[in-house]
Amino acid sequence: MTTPDLPVLIIGGGFSGAMLAARLAEKGQASVVIDRSGKRGLGVAYSTVEDVHRLNVRTATMGALAHDVGDFARWLERHHPAHADPEGFAPRRLYGAYVQNRLSGVEKQHPDLIRWIEGEAVGIDGTTVHLSDGRSLAGRAIVLASGNPPPRTGRDSDSPRRLADPWAAGALNRIAPDDNIMVLGTGLTMVDVFLSLDAAGWQGRALAVSRRGLAPRAHIYGHHRAASLPDAALKGPLSRRLRAARDLAREHDWRDVMDGYRPITARLWEEASEDERGRFLRHLRPWWDVHRHRIAPDVAEVISRLEKAGRLEITAGRLGRISDRDGGLDVEWTPRGGQTPRGASVQWLIDCTGPGHDPARDPLTAPLIASGRLSVDTLGLGLRVAPSGQAVGRDGSADPVIHVLGPPARGAFWETIAVPDLRQRIEDQSDRLGH
Repeated sequence: MTTPDLPVLIIGGGFSGAMLAARLAEKGQASVVIDRSGKRGLGVAYSTVEDVHRLNVRTATMGALAHDVGDFARWLERHHPAHADPEGFAPRRLYGAYVQNRLSGVEKQHPDLIRWIEGEAVGIDGTTVHLSDGRSLAGRAIVLASGNPPPRTGRDSDSPRRLADPWAAGALNRIAPDDNIMVLGTGLTMVDVFLSLDAAGWQGRALAVSRRGLAPRAHIYGHHRAASLPDAALKGPLSRRLRAARDLAREHDWRDVMDGYRPITARLWEEASEDERGRFLRHLRPWWDVHRHRIAPDVAEVISRLEKAGRLEITAGRLGRISDRDGGLDVEWTPRGGQTPRGASVQWLIDCTGPGHDPARDPLTAPLIASGRLSVDTLGLGLRVAPSGQAVGRDGSADPVIHVLGPPARGAFWETIAVPDLRQRIEDQSDRLGH
C-alpha cells in the first residue's frame, strides 16, 4: 500500500531522473532523487566539458519539454547566441548547462518539492529504498532511471593497458601523443574517444574493430523534411517493409526516410510480434543504429580525416587473445569472414562496445529479479516494462510501485535514449505519478 503524502523516489539523477523530478514538482508532487555522481541532471552524456562532443540531434528539436521542443533553442539565443543555430549541433556541455538551468529554475519556483540525496541505492524493499551508507528512504513510488552503465566487456580485467570504461575520469589522459591504440566497438562511443584524442593532439594510429565494422553515418546541414511513408513501409512482413524503405530512399535522402520513422517507431515496436522484434535485432539493428543515431557533419569530418591520413582503420572482425607486454599489449583479432588471426601491437585497448545492460547481474535489480518482483524482457534488452512504464514481474503483472524510465525500458519502447523520445516518456510518467 502506498501513502499519498510520501515522495516519489527516483534512482538516477541524469537527464531522465532530473527532468522527471522537475515535471513532478511543476505538477505539485514531491520527489527525492538518489544519485551517486553529484552531477545533477548531467549523467554521462552531458557531463563532458569538451566542446568537440556535440549533440547528435539538431538544436531546434532538443527542448526538454514535450510541449515545448524549441525551449533549448531559445535558451541558447539568450545565453550562448554563437551556438543558437536551430539547424546546428550544439556542444553537449551547453545542453548540460541548459538542463541544470531548467532544474534550478523549477527548484526556485517550487521549493522543497525536489530533494537530492548523494548516495548509492543498493536495495528495494516494498516502497523503501536502502542506500549503501545504511540510510533508508520511504516513498509512495519508485522510478528506476539509472541510465546507461559502463561497457561490460573486459570490465574485470586487471591490465592497466585495457581501458574498460573510456568515460571514467582521466581515462584517456593516460594515452601519450604517439601511442597506438585498438578500439573495441565502432559506434558513438568510439567517435567521442577519437574526438577527445584528436583535440588533445594525439598523433598515433588506431584500429577500431566491431562485429560488422559499421560506424555512425553523418547528418547533413540544412533543413530537411521527414518523408511520408507508404503503407508498404509500415505494414506486412519486415522484408517487404525494408524493400519499400529502400525504394523510398532512392527518391528522397535516406535521412528523410529515417526521420519519417522517428515519431512512430515506438508504436511500430509495440505492435510488432516477439518474432518480428527478434528478427529485427538479429538482422537489421546494426544498420538501424548507424543510420538512426547520426553524428554532426563536422564530427564526421574528423573521423574521415583520420581515416584518409591512414591513422584510423575501422573494420569488421572479432577480438581474440590479448597478452600483456612491456609497455603495451599484443592483440589477436580475426577479420569478419576470415579464419586466420591477425596480430596488432598497441599501447592501449579501449572498450567502446557501449552500455553493458544486464539487470540480472546488477546489484540493485538482481535480487528483485530473483524474487520475481522484476523480470528481464524476453529479448534480453533490459527490464520487462508495461506500456504504462511500470515494471513487470515474473507472473506478468505490473508492479504498483516500481516504474522504469530511460535505457532500462528499451525492451518495451525500443527508442529510449534520445531526448525527443525521453521527454515524452517523462511527461507520461509525471502524469501518472503526479496524482
